[in-house]
Amino acid sequence: MLGAMARTLVVKATAGADAPERCAQAFTVAATAAAAGVPVSLWLTGESTWFALPGRAEEFALPHSAPLAELLHVVLASGTVTACTQCAARREIGPDDVLPGVRIAGAAVFVEEAMADGAQALVY
Repeated sequence: MLGAMARTLVVKATAGADAPERCAQAFTVAATAAAAGVPVSLWLTGESTWFALPGRAEEFALPHSAPLAELLHVVLASGTVTACTQCAARREIGPDDVLPGVRIAGAAVFVEEAMADGAQALVY
């Protein structure tokens, strides 16, 4: 669809069920880019950190939005998904708790990804 692209899309989701439209937008953009062949890194921060846990994305519903679990699956299949270290710790989420393929990392890694040559960062 987009041809050969060297750019990486870094998407930071800062909302979960507390702001469902903003949350769904982040996941939709990340999954759409991943499906189009764009390298994607999706960061789960704030309340979206809960979606790093098994079964949590399945609980999210927003009318006229694709199921969050399906969007997350698309990104996990071809990109990276990272839960914020501090956000995970505040919710007592550890590396053994998260879905397969989800990593926990901090601000230094986010900055490294966002500042890489050819990267485009979006925060929702």
